[in-house]
Amino acid sequence: MNNALLSYRDAVLHRSGEPYRILAGAIHYFRVHPDLWRDRLRRLKAMGANTVDTYVAWNFHQPTRGQAPDFTGWRDLGRFIDTAAEEGLEVIVRPGPYICAEWDNGGFPAWLTGIPGIGLRCLDPAFTGAIEEWFGHLLPIIASRQASAGGPVVAVQIENEYGSYGDDHEYIRWNRRVLEDGGITELLFTADGGTDYFLDGGSVDGTWATATLGSRGDEAIETWKRRRPDEPFFNVEFWGGWFDHWGEHHHRRDAADAAAEARKMLDAGGSLCVYMAHGGTNFGLGSGSNHDGTMLQPTVTSYDSDAPIAENGELTPKFHALRREFYRAQGIEDLPELPAGLLTSAPVLPAQSLPLSPGTELLEVVRAASAPIASVKPLTFEQLGLDGGMVLYAAEAILPGRADAPTESRLKIMGLHDRAYIWVNGAYVGVLDDQTAAEGLTLTGTGIPARLEILVENLGRINYGPFTGQGKGILGGVLINQRYTFHWTQTPVALGEWTEKDLADLPEAVFTAPEPADTYFELPESTKGFLWLNGFLLGRYWNKGPQVTLYAPAPLLRAGRNSIRVLELGDPGAVVELREKPDLGPEHGGPIGAADLT
Repeated sequence: MNNALLSYRDAVLHRSGEPYRILAGAIHYFRVHPDLWRDRLRRLKAMGANTVDTYVAWNFHQPTRGQAPDFTGWRDLGRFIDTAAEEGLEVIVRPGPYICAEWDNGGFPAWLTGIPGIGLRCLDPAFTGAIEEWFGHLLPIIASRQASAGGPVVAVQIENEYGSYGDDHEYIRWNRRVLEDGGITELLFTADGGTDYFLDGGSVDGTWATATLGSRGDEAIETWKRRRPDEPFFNVEFWGGWFDHWGEHHHRRDAADAAAEARKMLDAGGSLCVYMAHGGTNFGLGSGSNHDGTMLQPTVTSYDSDAPIAENGELTPKFHALRREFYRAQGIEDLPELPAGLLTSAPVLPAQSLPLSPGTELLEVVRAASAPIASVKPLTFEQLGLDGGMVLYAAEAILPGRADAPTESRLKIMGLHDRAYIWVNGAYVGVLDDQTAAEGLTLTGTGIPARLEILVENLGRINYGPFTGQGKGILGGVLINQRYTFHWTQTPVALGEWTEKDLADLPEAVFTAPEPADTYFELPESTKGFLWLNGFLLGRYWNKGPQVTLYAPAPLLRAGRNSIRVLELGDPGAVVELREKPDLGPEHGGPIGAADLT
């Protein structure tokens, strides 16, 4: 701590020896198009922030085992940090390796969590060895940009909210040593929920403990005074909003309520980081899932999170409310004028309705996605080396009955993760999910073999809690009544890797743009699926909501002809709508309290 730009003593944070306060906001480079990084950082700076906070998503850089991590283009973490510095912001980096963040698998690569028997987030040599290798690539990028080297990085987090998961303090200390051995000399800290329970599991002596919470900040501050009396209070994740799961309402937190809670902590001398200051988008297959102990809760494509800076960059009432608190914490009551460019909305394409051409039937598309792989028992995504997307399982099964006396039986899937679309002899018969798979579907047979084809969709890997790292696909087996079906083929459908050639047989809508501009896609007649814009997988859509429109930022569009491709998993629609405003669905209002923040 002695060589770090930031330090603390007697519960006061210092910067170069002077009392200091971190006023920060979280922006994740992997959720924002790189052409927009500077704009979003500039907006954060205008909110009165002195620091930007970002996670590092391991699986964004190294989705395939054995390949060197990619730090180019959208994955250029160094460029993001440098851009923040150019905009006058210092940087907090949260390298994980676990990040939660409602991101697929909590940031872990699927190849890592798929290692049989691996112990996650503990001193399992298979796990720690992989982290050491990953950090060997990552940490030089961060270390070379520390304040001690003339860069903007002033603090680095150890692991993430470990007190919500385990109590292996030796593992946390090991993480600290790996960071220090990797050249991290700036201030290190842990982050956990604001109660004794979370501190018990995640904090260690000799390391700054910070908090993550959206309410009851005054109670957390008292806990810190009792538990960590020599440390300044820093809420490194102030949840000013919340994210959405498919099938729920859109969460919105009143701006005045969020600002009042922020003021409470700032008035007590604390530091604060708004999570999220700008949420961005779970492009592609980036969105993760939660699990409430009973059912899977997949997260929507938007990560707007009711943030001060909206998904499209708009400055919301919450931005202005928190801006007042950030400046007030600096002793400034008369706010400076905002740059005019930040008050102007980004250009948006005019609303229009586009016909969606017919395409090849879903079953034909996925049958041709890749070469099938044979096995006796069904293989999981992990066994197939597939991180996301879908798998088509196929086998012959005898359905009980006779030609003169057809008989009903039940098709059940044991250990289904997550959603299965089922055909018998090429005829679609229905869908099962984690709630209905054990009960199954009724089929009618005549005692002769029938061809079963089961398309299993990964809805997003679990990112939080004891089920983090859980496998995808058919983890048990397929039953006809109580009888297993054996001898399967699996066709991996790696949607995240599809090229223009792979998309050629999908339904298409075409539009012309005079210049690239923002737009919002809605598929009002469609059911559930995936949408590509000019070959880029924008994300998932689902008519169960709450999210209605998918945000397409201007850098993804072209001047001239633009192409939309759609892979529909249910009932296909015949139209794609371009909207001028986002629609994230019916709202769940009111203050975000402890019961909401699970």
